[in-house]
Amino acid sequence: MKPTFLKHDKPLLTTMVQATTPARTIELMDKAYAIGAEAFGMQFCQFPPEYRNEETYRMLFEKAHGLPVYVTNYRGKQNVGKSDDVLAKELTLLARCGATLCDVIGDLFDPQPDEFTSDPVAVKKQMALIDAIHEAGGEVLMSSHTHVHTPEDRVLEIALGQQARGADVCKIVIKADTQEEELEAMRLITLLKKELKIPFLFLCGGASCHLLRRVGETLGNCTTLCVYEYDDLATPAQPLLADMCALRKVIG
Repeated sequence: MKPTFLKHDKPLLTTMVQATTPARTIELMDKAYAIGAEAFGMQFCQFPPEYRNEETYRMLFEKAHGLPVYVTNYRGKQNVGKSDDVLAKELTLLARCGATLCDVIGDLFDPQPDEFTSDPVAVKKQMALIDAIHEAGGEVLMSSHTHVHTPEDRVLEIALGQQARGADVCKIVIKADTQEEELEAMRLITLLKKELKIPFLFLCGGASCHLLRRVGETLGNCTTLCVYEYDDLATPAQPLLADMCALRKVIG
């Protein structure tokens, strides 16, 4: 059976892989698998055009050691100049080629500052895309990076909206520049755990984001996004996989 991100008995340690070549992608996956990775996240928005093809995708998914693979295809990076319609078609192709969990941005087809749209036309297109990914054998995570410290009512509105559109996993990333803001974010995890019927990932960016990214799985997050090492493309806020493996041994 195809691996899944859903219905696990514990949150998955997902190693995010940002690379510009298939060789580097495989290298990072092999190293992470050897020390305990439980899933991978491939960020295809980093791939240059010569690697954006079905043959490469299938090969990379086959090299994932049988683990589930989360894929992103965000605007920017190597995707500069592409329309949202093109990004959506590429996500569907990734699902057909073997991606497990496809990241649909919450403002796809209608860009918004906090990456969540309520435009009826855009929402209809998002739901059609989610259906297409499901038909292609994939699961869907809907993500919204708000880029600001976001109040409870807006967080809940985004989360419930993502769920209503058919996402299998809700992902929201807000900003926390102080310890107080990060503690408030940790409180919001308990709210999402109560209100949502689907798994979720709730994170912080900003100056005070590291605690939540390490203990979020003990509060309700369905996965922890890690990196194998801090190279030039890795996201500094994401903890090292080795550190999270060690923490698991301590806290269980």
